[in-house]
Amino acid sequence: MDFQWYPGHMTKAKRQMQEDIKLVDLVIELLDARIPQSSRNPDIDQLGQNKYRLILLNKADLADDRTTKEWIAFFEEKGYFVLALDSRGRNQMKQVSAKIAQVCEEKTKRDLKRGIKNRPVRAMVVGIPNVGKSTFINSFAGKSCAKTGNKPGVTKGKQWIRLNKSVELLDTPGILWPKFEDQQVGLHLACIGAIKDEILVTEELALELLGLISENYPGVLAKRYDIEETENMTEMLEAIARNRNCIRKGNDLDYTKAATLVIDEFRRGVLGKISLEKPGIGKE
Repeated sequence: MDFQWYPGHMTKAKRQMQEDIKLVDLVIELLDARIPQSSRNPDIDQLGQNKYRLILLNKADLADDRTTKEWIAFFEEKGYFVLALDSRGRNQMKQVSAKIAQVCEEKTKRDLKRGIKNRPVRAMVVGIPNVGKSTFINSFAGKSCAKTGNKPGVTKGKQWIRLNKSVELLDTPGILWPKFEDQQVGLHLACIGAIKDEILVTEELALELLGLISENYPGVLAKRYDIEETENMTEMLEAIARNRNCIRKGNDLDYTKAATLVIDEFRRGVLGKISLEKPGIGKE
């Protein structure tokens, strides 16, 4: 299955971000903690040149804790400020505020030397579709400022959000990049829901996901679905369909329903804390 999705509005959004970047001090980049490398838009590094940078590994509650710690060390070694979080938890936003102050400490001192007091840090929030930018902004602000949804492409235009005297955020639409050179990246993005499900073949995606999980987290599928884990993913999906009573009229197994179940339960964390990428493996 070929994974590509770059609707026309993303080109416009990228051009707008190139203009808006001039207005900000800090780029806050949200990544999905389950696939930090694949969920990094390679255009962001060029876009954020000469800006302070903060990486938030969002949805860390769904990712393998040990692997997330490895990713934090990986990015810190490259010179980024990094924080792992579940953006739905407002109690974690104090950590974000403290990290922003740390990242922009040099700017604050420079402002004070110039006699500028209490000028807020202006930050642009960037990330791929469905990574949780709007949820993060709403939690940070303590109110509903940005539209949220569990489908990619909810945020369409730009909006400035004044959080407090210290920080102003610019929300941006989620953008991908025109072509995935590595189809493994496309696969990972499809698994977490960053590519519209409507353009995907559900059964094929589920088979790929079953392969990733059984390889990296042996025993998880057997425990959840009461099946025997084998090297044949089609047989495993068939067993899941049978055990979960995914039946069509005529008593045929409903593979699409079983596939949708597996994908949904992975995305919601029902299968446990699972990371699909580790530092140093795959896309750099």
